Amino acid sequence: MKISIITSCFNREATIGQAIESVLSQDYLDIEYIVVDGASKDRSLEVINRYKDRISKIISEPDKGMYEGINKGIKAATGDIIGLLHSDDFLYAKDTISRMAQEFERTGADFVYGNGLFVDPDNTDKVIRNWMGGSYSKWKVRHGWLPLHPTCYIRKECYDRYGLYDESYKIAADSDLLVRFLYEADLKVEYLNEYIVRMRMGGLSTDSARRKKMWDEDVRMYRSHGFSPTLTKLQKMAWKVPQFISAKLKF
Repeated sequence: MKISIITSCFNREATIGQAIESVLSQDYLDIEYIVVDGASKDRSLEVINRYKDRISKIISEPDKGMYEGINKGIKAATGDIIGLLHSDDFLYAKDTISRMAQEFERTGADFVYGNGLFVDPDNTDKVIRNWMGGSYSKWKVRHGWLPLHPTCYIRKECYDRYGLYDESYKIAADSDLLVRFLYEADLKVEYLNEYIVRMRMGGLSTDSARRKKMWDEDVRMYRSHGFSPTLTKLQKMAWKVPQFISAKLKF
């Protein structure tokens, strides 16, 4: 089973190396690693090219944002399963992809998700949010629950059937895709109760300066799926409260 991992990058010279190394250090052998750089203006591409002999495909050209970059990666991917690793993040352990592959093989799932940690950008050992995925149901999705996007590994045939990321969204394209796949489609979905990724706080959807735009896009997204938009957005926010409490209690 080949697993394609896609990293979309723009001006992340300080963190892209750690993201790449966390993929290259995996003990699972059948990984196709695709890095899509949006013509960074810093030294990101220089860092990426240090690993070019071990990266399956490097695409570097201007794009209109992260989701266009991810879509380029999906179109280029040849794996059975597709996972994403953002350029600020890194995989939790060296056997993370092995564990993910085992879960697909054990269950025959179309879609597997797990747990993730949001960490301080300057001290990645300091946990800010402990995101436990929990069990899946369409009822939960209808009431604002979604798994943590970078913990989601999905069969490529699902993208072929249900579509890629909607690039009209700058922040909420991941939530839109998850609602399509987890609520509107009938996929076999499994929860792997293990940590998959550490994510630095301050990304597109966690930067406080972008929260209003995130609110507006989420409301538009939920409305497009026939949900009660403001209520569902508030419910989505409520699901996150225990993550901060758990981080303080557990770490």
